[in-house]
Amino acid sequence: MVEQWRRDGYEISTDPARLDLPLIHGFLKTAYWSEEIPRETLERAIDGSLNFGLYGPEGQLGYARIVTDRATFAWLCDVFVLESVRGRGLGRWLVACIMEHPALQGLRRWMLATADAHELYREFGFEVPAEPERLMAKQVRDIYKIAAHQG
Repeated sequence: MVEQWRRDGYEISTDPARLDLPLIHGFLKTAYWSEEIPRETLERAIDGSLNFGLYGPEGQLGYARIVTDRATFAWLCDVFVLESVRGRGLGRWLVACIMEHPALQGLRRWMLATADAHELYREFGFEVPAEPERLMAKQVRDIYKIAAHQG
């Protein structure tokens, strides 16, 4: 089911048909967390996620996606608002809409990774894990850069 929110001439929608893939890829391939991500990889990620597009009169202005089983867990990732419209509270609104999405209620655990937006996410209850020793991760740093130079 497609969910939509409207405010001050802006809209957030979970309709995957509305996503501007060139815009999303153009942003994410230069973002610190997904530098040089191949378009095909991004398309697979989008296909397997709950996606949130932020739109204004000029088209898509932001994006976020949730990797989730819709029962116990959600990973919030790839959140961005274009620089041209930052400072208007749109990023906070995007995260607020994600947090109130009906399919994401009652989850046991939410996670995300950020290098620079800790204060924003704290407003929504995110914090450094109380028991970080219980968490583990496997990460292949620069995987997209490595793949780009091999192919």
